[in-house]
Amino acid sequence: MTLVERFLKYVSYDTQSDEETRLTPSTPGQMVFAKVLKEELESLDLEDITLDENGYLFATLPSNISQSVPTIGFIAHMDTSPDMTGKNVSPRIVKNYDGSDITLCEEDKIVLSPVQFPELLEHKGEDLIVTDGRTLLGADDKAGIAEIISAIVYLKEHPEVKHGKIRIGFNPDEEIGEGAHKFDVDKFGCDWAYTMDGGEKGELEFENFNAASAKITFKGRNVHPGYAKHKMINSIKVANRFCSMLPSHETPEDTEGYEGFYHLIGINGSVEQTTVSYIIRDHDRVLFENRKKEVEHLVNKINAEYGEATAVLEMRDQYYNMREKIEPVMHIIDTAFAAMEAVGVKPNVKPIRGGTDGAQLSFKGLPCPNIFAGGLNFHGRYEFVPVQSMEKAMQVIVKIAELVATK
Repeated sequence: MTLVERFLKYVSYDTQSDEETRLTPSTPGQMVFAKVLKEELESLDLEDITLDENGYLFATLPSNISQSVPTIGFIAHMDTSPDMTGKNVSPRIVKNYDGSDITLCEEDKIVLSPVQFPELLEHKGEDLIVTDGRTLLGADDKAGIAEIISAIVYLKEHPEVKHGKIRIGFNPDEEIGEGAHKFDVDKFGCDWAYTMDGGEKGELEFENFNAASAKITFKGRNVHPGYAKHKMINSIKVANRFCSMLPSHETPEDTEGYEGFYHLIGINGSVEQTTVSYIIRDHDRVLFENRKKEVEHLVNKINAEYGEATAVLEMRDQYYNMREKIEPVMHIIDTAFAAMEAVGVKPNVKPIRGGTDGAQLSFKGLPCPNIFAGGLNFHGRYEFVPVQSMEKAMQVIVKIAELVATK
């Protein structure tokens, strides 16, 4: 099975995660996919293959050298984003992309255009895997899984490439910030690892957002509208007032680079009760804590204005910036950098405007920066991945293994 064949097979499985279930994995489709992957790893004669009740799948490619070298790991997540359905994904390959508009769904007039997505033009002449415009693709992170397994197959078929012991790990629920929660770092048993979960070819990341989620429930008082004066409290209006009190330009659509934001991701309500959900992000830890305090302050302000317990806040931290854990072991970044250059990829070291399982794993004692998997426009119908970028990611994995064994 080729790299592309693997990827196309993997995206056929519906593994969309769901933060509301409070289960691990959060959806049954992820375990179905994990069992399929386990069977594939067994067919490849890998060792120490384990799949636990929470959907964490580990396996080992043994060393083919006599000397002792660090054990390294490669990790990817099995779930796809809750932002859009991953059911009945119908991908197609646009061969030798010519730089023009790509019609994803003629019936619904959904077009992937370089006018809206100029990054397409960086991939003229390449083969692009796209959606049919009705689902996401799932390159985040099934491209990473396909690249890791394909690299392992390559290493098995090419014993002249020397490598130490390699561990691979596939986990559930990264997209809801819980991918590393039950990841057994001691059992995984690596000196360090890399998540193959980045975007554009060349990305190498060891900084990410500090992240929190906030859910605010607004209680209203419903009275017949004909007799509601000085009696009704419309929770939808109260929720809207809260949202308008947050800085209007500190949102994802108005920020870039190291700039943080408040992101409204959901609202559901009636006169009686309305719930809004936010994610809070900032690279700087002090600014991150200040953002959380601002949300608390505004909730208190609403309660002072409308009455105690009108607004109830549930807030929890999701992950932190891994930079502080990576800086003491920067040689692992140097190795990835050198591997990219060796296979003809220009490294692009940049902060992640998002999260990665590697952040939580780094804080659990497993330094784990992030390497590109090749996909772009994640979490929506315009997601695509160039075949050539996936091939380069696979080559980077192989080269990292070789460099660690020969240094």
